[in-house]
Amino acid sequence: MATAISANKAELLAIADSVAKEKLIDREIVIEAMEDAIQRAARARYGAENDIRAKIDPRSGDMRLWRVVEVVEAVDDYFKQVSLADAQKLQKGAAVGDFIVDPLPPIEFGRIAAQAAKQVIFQKVRDAERERQYDEFKDRASEIITGVVKRVEFGHVVVDLGRAEGVIRRDAQIPREVVRVGDRVRSLILKVVRETRGPQIFLSRAHPDFMKKLFAQEVPEIYDGIIEIKAAARDPGSRAKIGVISHDSSIDPVGACVGMKGSRVQAVVQEMQGEKIDIIPWSPDTATFVVNALQPANVSRVVIDEEEDRIEVVVPDDQLSLAIGRRGQNVRLASQLTGKAIDILTEADASEKRQREFVERSEMFQNELDVDETLAQLLVAEGFGALEEVAYVEVDELAAIEGFDEELAQELQSRAQEALDRREQAARDERRALGVEDALAELPYLTEAMLVTLGKAGIRTLDDLADLATDELIQKKRAEPRRRGENSQRESRPEDKGGVLAQYGLSEEQGNEIIMAARAHWFDDEPESEEVAPADGER
Repeated sequence: MATAISANKAELLAIADSVAKEKLIDREIVIEAMEDAIQRAARARYGAENDIRAKIDPRSGDMRLWRVVEVVEAVDDYFKQVSLADAQKLQKGAAVGDFIVDPLPPIEFGRIAAQAAKQVIFQKVRDAERERQYDEFKDRASEIITGVVKRVEFGHVVVDLGRAEGVIRRDAQIPREVVRVGDRVRSLILKVVRETRGPQIFLSRAHPDFMKKLFAQEVPEIYDGIIEIKAAARDPGSRAKIGVISHDSSIDPVGACVGMKGSRVQAVVQEMQGEKIDIIPWSPDTATFVVNALQPANVSRVVIDEEEDRIEVVVPDDQLSLAIGRRGQNVRLASQLTGKAIDILTEADASEKRQREFVERSEMFQNELDVDETLAQLLVAEGFGALEEVAYVEVDELAAIEGFDEELAQELQSRAQEALDRREQAARDERRALGVEDALAELPYLTEAMLVTLGKAGIRTLDDLADLATDELIQKKRAEPRRRGENSQRESRPEDKGGVLAQYGLSEEQGNEIIMAARAHWFDDEPESEEVAPADGER
């Protein structure tokens, strides 16, 4: 009997060692799982109401089983309590209120109990293995990892990473790339998500960071930080652009990335299935960087619209198709690379646009200021484009225009201010006709024109406005490149619309202040100590 028990002890520890080694988890976790399984089996044998504990010696394999009971004067619960007299038999010196150990004999595992114990151990080990996998990969986002294709399910590629599995979803794969079970693939760890069925490791071969990491592996100067990739954009499987800068004036960043006879860039191109890569010198000057980004097209002129966050690029007529690229690819990648929406115009387009704007502004000044065509055109030619600019500019600046004097400048300013007042009154009347409360007019930064826009969007009360998040109010619409022939009449998509007041260029701080002012009446009757929810939080 002693031999059998000894053999069981040895076998128990051997199993614990084997499982810990195979699953790459701590041996103590496996032993704890076994103890938990024994406890459950003992409770099934002696009754679930008992507080039963089990302990396995990790060195010898000896197993102890006991019941914990409380010493009381009068026993109410015979499963968890013991009288003082009986307690004295179990442990000398026991006193009322003490918790003492009541040893239990070892139990024999029946078929059902053994199966239940097995399930408990498997579950504990599985949970520990999942936790180990999550801990191993949670801080490895943005790393490149190599794995073996395990299976392909519904277009998604499952990759064996050795100690875990990752998935390359269909939208994270390089288009037209064919992978088969058993192929070795390199991919970028996008993110690691903890889930009940285990950590989900999402991989990508289409992300711009995948290309950046590949260059860091092929170009020592990038790995060492001498050359930095400041921006990257990809049309996976077709074409890509990267903007690079050197922190050492003696090293050419473009040449270093290309390598001797193109050896470095070709290694990256092969990994990305022949994707053509344009390597562009990065510049802190936006206009210069845009010109570089549109290579190989030549650019005549760049006009930056800071308010709209757009860039107008003028190219020679024969460079238009090159600047736009096949299916708009070149301008789209340049836009992604620079983070700006880019409008491509030819010289003829730009001239026509300038002429149209000149005529529109001249007619506006003629009508609003009641001046003749010559004077209106003179104002536009001097760079004035809005009534506000005429109304609030220094009188000396207006008087300095050739043919103007101080008296004329003052008269123009007076007429401009009157025109602005008329606009304000017209907007106020329209706002009231739309049913927008006067209370909204008292909020900071909101003009009558903005209130009309709010009214047309169905926002007419303080509560209507207070219900909005900041980005719903002021966020600019998504910037997209525009090409010749596309204009504001193009069909808009829901994701293009932006915030209700996006066109007015309000800052996030101003948007927050407006929302908080609209919500102020919500808290008039609440204690001062109660915190107010942030303006840009979830509703």
